[in-house]
Amino acid sequence: MSTLEIKDLHVSVATDDGAKEILKGVDLTVRAGETHAIMGPNGSGKSTLAYAVAGHPKYEITSGSVALDGEDVLEMTVDERARAGLFLAMQYPVEVPGVSTANFLRSAATAVRGEAPKLRTWVKEVKEAMSDLDIDPAFAERNVNEGFSGGEKKRHEVLQLALLKPKIAVLDETDSGLDVDALRVVSEGVNRFRASGDVGVLLITHYTRILQHITPDVVHVFAGGRIVESGGPELAHELEKSGYVRFTGAAV
Repeated sequence: MSTLEIKDLHVSVATDDGAKEILKGVDLTVRAGETHAIMGPNGSGKSTLAYAVAGHPKYEITSGSVALDGEDVLEMTVDERARAGLFLAMQYPVEVPGVSTANFLRSAATAVRGEAPKLRTWVKEVKEAMSDLDIDPAFAERNVNEGFSGGEKKRHEVLQLALLKPKIAVLDETDSGLDVDALRVVSEGVNRFRASGDVGVLLITHYTRILQHITPDVVHVFAGGRIVESGGPELAHELEKSGYVRFTGAAV
């Protein structure tokens, strides 16, 4: 039973005016079998949390700790974090010219599993996962995300999730830019991952529409660089009706 434990996390980024603190003491524990949704207004620090945990060099962790199954994540390199079982689905997946999707996926699986998957079983595994996500098999020969639509990029992120089978998945606004059909397909992919074993999901989103497809166990409200309230799925319904005003203190 894997556990991601974040304690009193403070994170800053460099600006022209010096370091700016974005995260101001985040405490969060995600256990296998749980789905946590983080909701909050723009600029509240949601994506900063995702990228800091994943090891993006732009974000400087000034204090606090992040542990996966008791191991210090902050002492790991980015690739070590992935091998340990952390996965980040990016809000804006990057293009990788010159690298085919097929080669990328097999190389990633080899790195995570510690050995290259047997070709015959791997091809079947990829085809089944692509079929589940309504991805054209021809995409395997295209360069990673190059010329992909927004929805295709997000399906590719969930395809990686299905094949790499991490312990904890951090999904940063996976619903961003998706139409109704793509949202359904992507959500079904996440739900298949949740049902595949003892895994944890940290879902970051602005809106409740994806939560109509992926039911969270816990909803956290993010404001001012920290979690200001937590509750059940009913908290998301409250946010849909009244917004974030009472959490941010902003005027209507």
